[in-house]
Amino acid sequence: MDFDEAFWDERYREHGEHQAVWSGQPNAQLVAEAADLAPGSVLDVGAGEGADAVWLARHGWRVTAVDISSVALARAAAAVDDEPETAARISWLHLDLVAAQPPEGPFDLVSAQYLHLPAAQRDPVYRGLAGSVAVGGTLLIVGHHPSDLETSVRRPSAPGLLFTAEQIAAELDPRDWEILTCTSRPRATSDADGAQVTVQDSVLRARRRA
Repeated sequence: MDFDEAFWDERYREHGEHQAVWSGQPNAQLVAEAADLAPGSVLDVGAGEGADAVWLARHGWRVTAVDISSVALARAAAAVDDEPETAARISWLHLDLVAAQPPEGPFDLVSAQYLHLPAAQRDPVYRGLAGSVAVGGTLLIVGHHPSDLETSVRRPSAPGLLFTAEQIAAELDPRDWEILTCTSRPRATSDADGAQVTVQDSVLRARRRA
């Protein structure tokens, strides 16, 4: 299966105009890792329906929110129609990072939450994202851990889509990056039948050295 623009547009459309695909809450690992950062410029990759971008904007960040789906971005922008100050802090950008370079930085924070790509695509995309981080800035990558495939929670099973934080850290030159967080972190969720399940998030946070 190709997780391309057509796939994601259809995924959002099939839920209907007024039914959200995601929870509407910011991702827990973003909140945990970014809460102590001084607000600046941030690139939010895979913005979806905008919950992370909105949370960041409400906390003073200037947000460039990127997604492959124009349907998702339209929903995200509409969600802050009644918050002009928040909306003014966010630029919504329709972009396929597999086919194009990230927006020109540098950014004080680059956040990619659950951006799952085949390994052959993932590595160059993440290298591009790392290159968009300002000196002294933060790279935050969060994904589903491969051990989730052993649970009852639905996860993509194609090889390479799930990863460990250590795999991503290994691609960063230690002369250029200080690894601050490199772990798998448990998180409670529900499977399709409503049963409570503990999954693992792969969390990498790194600071670009001067």
